[in-house]
Amino acid sequence: MYRDLGFIRVPGRLVGASRERATGDGVGTGAPPPPATDDVVDGPGPSEPPRGARAPYAYLIYPHKPIVAYVPESRRLLSEYCVEFPDLTGVISDSRLPDSDDVLAKWMAVTGDEARLLRSANMHLPGRQVDPARVRRDLWRLAEWERQRGDSSSFETPPR
Repeated sequence: MYRDLGFIRVPGRLVGASRERATGDGVGTGAPPPPATDDVVDGPGPSEPPRGARAPYAYLIYPHKPIVAYVPESRRLLSEYCVEFPDLTGVISDSRLPDSDDVLAKWMAVTGDEARLLRSANMHLPGRQVDPARVRRDLWRLAEWERQRGDSSSFETPPR
């Protein structure tokens, strides 16, 4: 996905009260407060939604950009989470990770401890750093990419 599209999608895994906070279901702007850590789904893998269930929200992870949360069912943008993973091996020189390493670090943080990542991130409304038109275009590209691949594990709904 990253090779073909330049970003990756990761399903959200918080459920119950944490899901409502993370997705903003019925909550004003959809800007979630930090979720509780005890509401995590036990799914088949760290980057997959539970078997037979659609992820209630998901993230798009771009290199050196905020993580964008959205609702797959409606494609409604929820928020941006600004996190940084500096490259500490070259403290004297450039401290920025290569693009693919930055995406990998964010993926590991989201799938390893989503609640902690959300608590420590600077959260903003959508559009602060990532253009919403770009995100919508990328969601369309993602749906096309999955359609072309015949990806049956997709948790995106087809465009209406």
